[in-house]
Amino acid sequence: MRIKRGSILMAGGLALLLAALCLTGYNLWDGKRAAGSVESAMQALEAQTPVLEELNLPKEMIPDYVLNPWMPMPVMEIDGREYVGYIEIPALELSLPVLSEWSYPNLKVSPCRYSGSVYLNSMVIAAHNYERHFGGLKYLEPGDAVSFTDADGNVFHYVVSGLEQLDPKEPIRLWEGEWDLTLFTCTIGGQYRVTVRCVRTEDVSV
Repeated sequence: MRIKRGSILMAGGLALLLAALCLTGYNLWDGKRAAGSVESAMQALEAQTPVLEELNLPKEMIPDYVLNPWMPMPVMEIDGREYVGYIEIPALELSLPVLSEWSYPNLKVSPCRYSGSVYLNSMVIAAHNYERHFGGLKYLEPGDAVSFTDADGNVFHYVVSGLEQLDPKEPIRLWEGEWDLTLFTCTIGGQYRVTVRCVRTEDVSV
């Protein structure tokens, strides 16, 4: 009887180990797939988006978003999906396209605008914790530079002001405070949200 019970426990342990290995393998595959999807979209965005800072336009020209900050953010369609621009985080060596709308299927493809607008200094961007998405957010430090380029080529510069771990049961805390840009992802297991708060700066050398 003891031998039989031991065999059952051993079989159960092996089954759990196999399941863990399969899950780890799937996560690695899914992360590589996600990295490939953002790379192709990023190349298309960079090729099609004019960077107005580099065009030497007359300084007296006032961008549309300044005249009307409540305007909808323009989008660029790539492979049937709409992107509002791309985010760059030099400290993590990341350049990532940002989808216009948040959804679980969209998060499998790219970071997404969770809420708000860059023109109103209220944008929140969400992404999975894939290595080549927002998996490295926890390594950012106050003072690190972040920039966002919209689909019209307007560039917005930020610096990291702080990091938080938020309870996913309190989503309202994502919008609380005076931050101009918020980035977040889940911890492994989804227990908390790693949240990076950014403030806007006009100093492009930061």
